[in-house]
Formats: sequence, structure tokens, C-alpha cells
Amino acid sequence: MDHITIWHNPRCSKSRVTLGLLQERGVDPVQVKYLENPPTDTELRAALIALGITPFELIRRSEAVFKELNLSKASTDDELVSAMASHPILIERPIVFAGKKAVIGRPPENALRLLDD
Repeated sequence: MDHITIWHNPRCSKSRVTLGLLQERGVDPVQVKYLENPPTDTELRAALIALGITPFELIRRSEAVFKELNLSKASTDDELVSAMASHPILIERPIVFAGKKAVIGRPPENALRLLDD
């Protein structure tokens, strides 16, 4: 099985449940507390490729900072990636990585798909 990493926010219930599901299956993922150690633009772009989604699909549009930065569906990918790198609270969570693949743990059971490969 590939090395498993989780971009984790301990204050987020979905993130805690996702981590728990992995641990229940004997997986002890590397935990990256992305709010304390935000990913770079390059790391975010790699995550987007692994997830197979656009920056708009990864950004948390309900966060106040999304509106404060005047972001929208019309924002460019570069603007959205830059905003997430500067304001990691905007990154949807948790993200679980295994090799070249990744999933968003919403619902938390999504993470289990990575264990089946």
C-alpha cells in the first residue's frame, strides 16, 4: 500500500472522522496540519491533479474570506490557488493522499477508496 498522508484540521469533525476511519483500518497516516503549515502553490496544484478537480471545486466558498477577497466562479485558477495558499482555511478538508491519487474526505468514507487500490 502507498504511503498515506492527510491534510488535517483537528478542529474539523469530518477531518477527525476521516483520520479515525483510517486508523481503525491499521493505517497511521502522516498528518499535515495544513492551517499551521499551508501548502505552497505548487503543492496545491499537485493536489488538484491528484484529486482530478479544479481549484473552484476545492475552495470553500462558505468561508468569509472567500467573499472578502471578491472570489467567484469567474476567478482564474491562478487567483484561486493563490488565495488557498495564502488563506489555507479556504481549502476543502480533509484531503487524503496515497501515491499519485487523492480524495476529499467528504464524506469521510471516501478515504477508504484509497485503501482498496
